[in-house]
Amino acid sequence: MTAAHRPVYRDANGEFAIRPVDPELDATMLHAWVTHPKATFWMMGDASLEDVVTEYRRIAADPHHDAFLGFVDGAPAFLMERYDPAHVELVGVHDAEPGDAGMHFLVAPTARPRHGFTRSVISAVLTAIFADDSVRRVVVEPDVRNTAVHRLNAAVGFSPLGEIALPAKTALLSACTRDGFRPAPTCKE
Repeated sequence: MTAAHRPVYRDANGEFAIRPVDPELDATMLHAWVTHPKATFWMMGDASLEDVVTEYRRIAADPHHDAFLGFVDGAPAFLMERYDPAHVELVGVHDAEPGDAGMHFLVAPTARPRHGFTRSVISAVLTAIFADDSVRRVVVEPDVRNTAVHRLNAAVGFSPLGEIALPAKTALLSACTRDGFRPAPTCKE
């Protein structure tokens, strides 16, 4: 049985909640999401179902990395990962500062896109991460070719720190401080 959904954010697109990923229970749905053509930058396009189970078991066992399934009005809608960049992902390429948290998010593919939905998702993800008082800034490392996410990141308050070379990509390292975070404009907090 999975943990209850924890509400983290509300705006015109609905009520956003999260719960930890259950690798076995969520694997089939996550596999469809991460292998979808729109998830190219998630870099799991060729993953098997077992690869997805293995990856999310690995994350669940890592004390410096967490994965959450996101819901909007009770329906699964996004995937969120939070990690400690001093121990995961950016080791050796970024000097993590105290209070840094790394983040990844993926919006579920849909046949009926909603205007502003992705900005609402990233706003919910950042609100959840900044709910931890020890987090001073969130760092991200999207592929330099992912211009859509760079625009989205800028809209919510991320500033580029520079390009970095990671094993599977050249990334644009960016950071959003707690004070610089600008949630979706339709926020009704």
